Amino acid sequence: MELGMVGLGKMGRNMVTRLLTGGHRLVVHDLNAEVVQAVAAQGGIAAESAVDLAEKLQAPRAVWVMVPAGKPTEGVIALLAEALKPGDIIIDGGNSNYKDSMRRGEWLQQKGIHFVDVGTSGGIWGLTEGYSMMVGGPKAAVDHIRPVLETLAPAPEQGWGHVGPIGSGHFVKMVHNGIEYGMMQAFAEGFDIMQAKTEFELDLHQIAEIWRVGSVIRSWMLDLTALALKADPTLADIKPWVADSGEGRWTVFEAIDHDVPAPVITLSLMMRFVSRDEDSYAAKLLAALRNQFGGHAVLRKE
Repeated sequence: MELGMVGLGKMGRNMVTRLLTGGHRLVVHDLNAEVVQAVAAQGGIAAESAVDLAEKLQAPRAVWVMVPAGKPTEGVIALLAEALKPGDIIIDGGNSNYKDSMRRGEWLQQKGIHFVDVGTSGGIWGLTEGYSMMVGGPKAAVDHIRPVLETLAPAPEQGWGHVGPIGSGHFVKMVHNGIEYGMMQAFAEGFDIMQAKTEFELDLHQIAEIWRVGSVIRSWMLDLTALALKADPTLADIKPWVADSGEGRWTVFEAIDHDVPAPVITLSLMMRFVSRDEDSYAAKLLAALRNQFGGHAVLRKE
């Protein structure tokens, strides 16, 4: 299939590599010209602008946007809306707020342009493991881009699905990230307790490896915990400062709006705020886990 891709950050480049390997024709654009040329060397087609990208695609065009949520996404979609024609498709694969996606979808619909919101999970591991994708939008548009979704997913029929109308993909991804907050916090607290039990001289990396096989709590998050502890069991060079990218907050807001009790997710968000004021092993492990699955930067001690 032919696809345009705007945004060649770390995840965007990995997605492009997976798609090119899968035999898709890609026209790519990014503000960083060097990155565009690097992708062109892989077999992608370089575009100098959104207009140039649209001109190099055949109708009906499909363009995947992979830029930071908020103003960057808003700006790119506005540019594409001017460059594309009725019947074309814009896909937002970033972490946009689902309410923004609903608004953008309605606006684009007035122009005859289809909109698909794809909540994408997989981080820096998606290149080799595939991406989990929660897809919202009109069925015809989703069916059109199905070959792309099947290539990016762990398997053609696994790890992705059309979950509902416009906005639903980013809504489900928002809740996914809220759950992720709670899982990370539980692992961080458990290992913090064991780290504090100095009389046993526990090897935390060894324990993570034991739990990875056969235990009730075995998971990819535990795999990443083991990787982080193998690299630095004491986490001595990591500052206990844990960022939040927004989805956890939005999940808590949604729980409040719908009178749904979500104490674990809410408290895990609060603990990220606490991490910015005190030194704790648990916060260091949270920071290390974010780096493991998403490549998010950690603050290092000087």
